[in-house]
Amino acid sequence: MTSEPLAWRTDVLAPGLRVLFIGFNPSPASYARQANYAGRNNRFYRVLYLAGITPVLHVPEDSRRFVELYRFGFTNLSPRPTARADELTAEEMRSGAHRIRLLLRELQPHIACYVGKGVYQKVAQSTRPVPWGFREGASVVPGVLDFVGPSTSGLVRMRLDEMVDIYRALGNHLKEQL
Repeated sequence: MTSEPLAWRTDVLAPGLRVLFIGFNPSPASYARQANYAGRNNRFYRVLYLAGITPVLHVPEDSRRFVELYRFGFTNLSPRPTARADELTAEEMRSGAHRIRLLLRELQPHIACYVGKGVYQKVAQSTRPVPWGFREGASVVPGVLDFVGPSTSGLVRMRLDEMVDIYRALGNHLKEQL
């Protein structure tokens, strides 16, 4: 067995997505389970449910079906699993950000949801402070609406209700689009 990870093992991609969720990289648990946001303390699926983005509380293994269920997809800056995003190299971040920009141009999802300010900053090639929520008029790729939400990792010290309040704007937007 090679020591190189299987390329993009947790990606769930398709044209015509309503939302493409973009993270830094899979956790070791996500990589092993081939499921997105599968870390024991990750709050991703609780946040989606409580913010009204999904009608039911999902488990990480359901992420493989999110395209057919909701037209939601998943990708990361890097396919390499690490316990912390700061373990990624600068080159992994640079090449991953380039790949994300190409994917956004190709797939043209309605919304690119950056799960973490740092993810958005890498893809947008910006070091400026970024507010939470929609980036009206500041999209990385024309025609794709950008939304910046907090990382749902258990390492993030933000309270669940604060995360839900931020992601609720995404949920409200999606409901308006139906």
